[in-house]
Amino acid sequence: MRDDWLDSLAAAEIRQTLRSLPGPLREAAQGCVIESVFMADCLASGEVIEDDLLGLFEGSSLADPEPEAAAQLPRIRLFLDNLWDYAEKKPELFREEVHVTLLHELGHYLGLDEDEISARGLE
Repeated sequence: MRDDWLDSLAAAEIRQTLRSLPGPLREAAQGCVIESVFMADCLASGEVIEDDLLGLFEGSSLADPEPEAAAQLPRIRLFLDNLWDYAEKKPELFREEVHVTLLHELGHYLGLDEDEISARGLE
């Protein structure tokens, strides 16, 4: 099934990306849940989000006070079907987009805004 294949391909790239982070960043990233999801499933469940997102950071960043509720815990969602389409259904481009999108969303988790993320080339 294509979904399982994309999920496996993304999982391998996520592991590689996290392993490649410098020690302090790798440790910080452990405080954030990273999920591979399909936008089609999110929309089918009635979730109201932009349907063209590649990734989304939700919850409290490291710059925020400690979250008081589980709903505020940090989470990154990577939308595999959108990433696959964005990469023009090319596995190598897909892996690259998973890598860049994960780093972009980790930037938000670390407390960076869009301009700071852009300055690091993670658009």
